[in-house]
Formats: sequence, C-alpha cells, structure tokens
Amino acid sequence: MSAVLTLAGPDHLDRLLTLVSAFHHEANITLTDKARRDGVAPLLDGIPHGCAYLIGPPRAPIGYVVITFGWSVEFGGLDAIIDELYIRPGVRGRGIASEALTALPRALKEGGLRAIHLEVDSNNAAALKLYKRAGFAPREGYMFMSKRLV
Repeated sequence: MSAVLTLAGPDHLDRLLTLVSAFHHEANITLTDKARRDGVAPLLDGIPHGCAYLIGPPRAPIGYVVITFGWSVEFGGLDAIIDELYIRPGVRGRGIASEALTALPRALKEGGLRAIHLEVDSNNAAALKLYKRAGFAPREGYMFMSKRLV
C-alpha cells in the first residue's frame, strides 16, 4: 500500500467526510455532520487558507491530511499547521503515515512553504515516535496554546 497524496477537490468531499468522521469518533472530537462539512468543504473549493490531501487511491482513500496555512515572521514566510492526519486503523503500522509525512513537505516546499508545525498529544507515544522519525521536534520552551472564539 502506498501513501500517494492526491490534492482533494469538491468531488472528494463525501469520501473525505467519511474519513474525517472516523477520525473524530476515534479522537472524541464532537461535531455535528453540518459543522464537519462546513469545516471541510471550503478547503476542497480552493480557499487560500488550507487544503486537504487524500492518502492512497483517490477512489478508496486510506487516510487524509489537512493543512492550514499561515505566515511566520520568525520562519521567514509562509508556514503551515498539520491540522489533522488520519490513517484507517486496518492499515496502520505499514509506514503509510511516514511516507505521507515525507512526501508532504517536499510538495509544500515547492509552493514556498518555510515551516510545518503540528500539535500532538504528549501521551501518544506512537504519534510522537512517528513525528520525530519524520523530522518534527518540540521547540524548547514553547507550547502550542489555543483560545476558542466561537
């Protein structure tokens, strides 16, 4: 099985929503179907704030990754956050996420991206190992923080 990345478009919405729903269920993220659709659909319509990639064959994807874009003075330009990364449980442990995390920066760097960030549960040893193997490292003295505005 391969971690071929396909930039998701509007015709991929239903397949992507199925995967997003599965991830949210597994991660205990509670959203209505409408809220989930409202969060995903604009990414597939080409808004400049982010994008989604299907992992695996586009007709039967085995995962996805959502990237959101920002700007960083510190990193010298365009940066991104991996907002969500999900691989179906039945195909985990085969190196697919590692392949995706290797291919993704190459693709994004060609678009001028200077840095990629992500947030990870500090108790999730498997995810920490995956991200460290892919070249991500904690920033000494920094902690990702959030404030919900709605």
